[in-house]
Amino acid sequence: MTVHPTAVVEPGARLGQGVEIGPFCVVGPEVALGDGVVLKSHVVIRGDTWLGDGTVVFPFAVLGEIPQDLKYAGERTRLRIGRRNRIREHATMHVGTAGGGGETRVGDDGLFMAGTHVAHDCRVGDRVVLSNAAQLAGHCEIGDDVRIGGLAGVHQFVRVGRGAMVGGLAMVAHDVIPHGLVQGPRGTLDGLNLVGLRRRGAPREEVAALRAAYDRLRDGEGTLADRAAGLADDPSPLVREMAAFLLADSGRQFLVPR
Repeated sequence: MTVHPTAVVEPGARLGQGVEIGPFCVVGPEVALGDGVVLKSHVVIRGDTWLGDGTVVFPFAVLGEIPQDLKYAGERTRLRIGRRNRIREHATMHVGTAGGGGETRVGDDGLFMAGTHVAHDCRVGDRVVLSNAAQLAGHCEIGDDVRIGGLAGVHQFVRVGRGAMVGGLAMVAHDVIPHGLVQGPRGTLDGLNLVGLRRRGAPREEVAALRAAYDRLRDGEGTLADRAAGLADDPSPLVREMAAFLLADSGRQFLVPR
């Protein structure tokens, strides 16, 4: 373990093996750092916050501070960050609120670039990438393998399904289907993230089935819910995943295929 003499590690903090804490970092008394965690310099970690093994945090990031929510009344809440994440300069992640379940959770192997924000009570999956200055409002649910472009914003309570891609500068105000492609300043659903599917090794027949299902969602008869229900028993697991996402309870509307 290496702790720079200018760092402040308060009594009660739990540090795993091989932790490196650089100059002028502040680690609060309820913080737990897993094995091999690296805090480069000027990192502030407060509150009931856990960082998983191998996570690296770059200068001026702030993790575990109180939410930017006027309803927050000082209740004891948590931030849980998984393993092998890279959290870049000036990124912020806040603890949860009592009204949102009390916990903000981030999965494994994510990349959170400079100036990104994960607000209170978000649920962020594995291998998620937030590009520079992308922002998640409170209570968002972000699936595994999602990519969110620079300066994009996701409205509170919005769900973004697994493997979706949100282009830079987009404002996402409604739920995004798994593997969807969102572009434009007002966040329109403009197809499927075919590049992401291929990079993750999705079989060609599965991609073809998903494209056909997307066409049915766009051009079929009835409401969006009717069209999704018609896909619920499809042989393709990717199609069934998309249908289940559309049929699940949500406090938001959906971005619809244009």
